[in-house]
Amino acid sequence: MKKRTAKIHRKTKETDVAIEMLLDGEGKYTIDTGVGFLDHLLTHLGKHGKIDLVVRAKGDLNVDAHHTVEDIGLCLGQCLAKALGDKKGITRFASNSVPMEDALANVSVDLSGRPSFVYNVEYRSGKIGDFDVECIEELLRSFSNAGLFNLHINVPYGTNSHHIAEAIFKSLGQAIATAVKITGKDIPSTKGIL
Repeated sequence: MKKRTAKIHRKTKETDVAIEMLLDGEGKYTIDTGVGFLDHLLTHLGKHGKIDLVVRAKGDLNVDAHHTVEDIGLCLGQCLAKALGDKKGITRFASNSVPMEDALANVSVDLSGRPSFVYNVEYRSGKIGDFDVECIEELLRSFSNAGLFNLHINVPYGTNSHHIAEAIFKSLGQAIATAVKITGKDIPSTKGIL
């Protein structure tokens, strides 16, 4: 089977982001974004998604993490779309639930070729360490939009913001691992294209 891999490099006046992705990997990762908690979340995406992932980013962190986070999301989405190619034989749909102590995250994806993002998550704090929790939503929205897929995230309960965020990324990784899996020979759509 041909390796489903992609590389994206995006350089702007605000950020310099390079990502490499191997969908049929082992969950190996090298993450260096300059934002500690973001590195932590992306390691879970790679590990639990069985995606070999390299993310290197430099951004205007003297302003805040927003531009870096958003551009990483864009590049992740572009990599996913490129690595999937024509999507022939993929499972396409997946849902996964992950408990993380007090928190439960439910994530559903449809690699449909059409972006849609639903995010029903409440945090008890505005920051996790020095990381703004609102950046998590920005990252995931950018990922869904650039990756052209439906991403629905629901967290029905949780009290610890770190646990909520970590559960989301573990669940997302596992949902993507299932959705990208080759289980057939045809495009999984009555339209014949995704």
